[in-house]
Amino acid sequence: MLIELAQVSKNTSPVQLYRISLEGVSAEKQEAWERVKGVRAHIVVMDSWRDLGAAQPSGMISAVAATCKQLRSFVPEAGSCVDGRPIRLRDPNQGYDDIDKPGMEFPFHLRRGRQRHVMHVKLPQQEVVYRDYVGLPALSSGNVLLPPSFMPRGFRPEQATLVLVSSSAPATVRAVLDGVAGVDPTTEVDTPGIVVTALQQITVIKTLLAVGMVLGLVIGVAAYLVAATDRAVERRPQVTALTLLGARPRTLKAVQVAQVVLPLTVGLVLAVVTGKMAESSYLVTGGGAVFWDGDGVPLLLVCALGVVVVAALGSLPLVGRRIDPELIRRD
Repeated sequence: MLIELAQVSKNTSPVQLYRISLEGVSAEKQEAWERVKGVRAHIVVMDSWRDLGAAQPSGMISAVAATCKQLRSFVPEAGSCVDGRPIRLRDPNQGYDDIDKPGMEFPFHLRRGRQRHVMHVKLPQQEVVYRDYVGLPALSSGNVLLPPSFMPRGFRPEQATLVLVSSSAPATVRAVLDGVAGVDPTTEVDTPGIVVTALQQITVIKTLLAVGMVLGLVIGVAAYLVAATDRAVERRPQVTALTLLGARPRTLKAVQVAQVVLPLTVGLVLAVVTGKMAESSYLVTGGGAVFWDGDGVPLLLVCALGVVVVAALGSLPLVGRRIDPELIRRD
């Protein structure tokens, strides 16, 4: 079940994106999200304003407020990016609207408290060719890369999205999501490439498995101690009689260990083989890409061997050293 859930929630890209709408979000919250542990870099994607009530609504573009270093944190190849001036982004694998020609202006509505400001951005002639991660687009071809200094000081866009990036390791993704929720638990986070509910299910199932294994260990050890003590008490007369007949203590211990270890070894071998066959059958019928999971086999065999060793050592004191003839007379 964990393997199937991991396949559903696993992101095949080396990075993971998090999109958070900045509508109605304070600057303090935004800065706190940008400082969340595990976040490599962040950018702000702004949408231009257009009058939807007009007879012929104008087009719109998106601008990315980031430096070239931040851009390279999101895309593996950023071409000849130069800081300090607007540059249009172009991905050869994506197309963009050719109607938007260089020199066209697009308004961006900004706000600082109650003050409003309209920032006009002209489409630049310069372009930087980049290649995005396959299946996980952080940017769109045709966006304009704006230097952070291009924004008026203290003003923030009215319509924008904060995009965070981290590694795609499940532990890192959980840590980033927990950090975002720690700033504001009601925040809606878009996580392309993964299923957050599957990550939550994996955590719940792992917790249940851990609790079940601990309870099984405690109950198993208690049951073994009770059974071993009861067996030692029942066999004391037979062990005493064999000792008086000349049986060596070493022979009695070897027989005792064999009686415990042999059936236990056979049972563990059957359990391991049957369990792996059941697991493989479940994976095959589930239609996933993984049919055999060998990562846990060495640990499983070591644990089984440890159980056999502990059982063998625990059976040695059952033979006893003292001879009590009263046990034979009583018998």
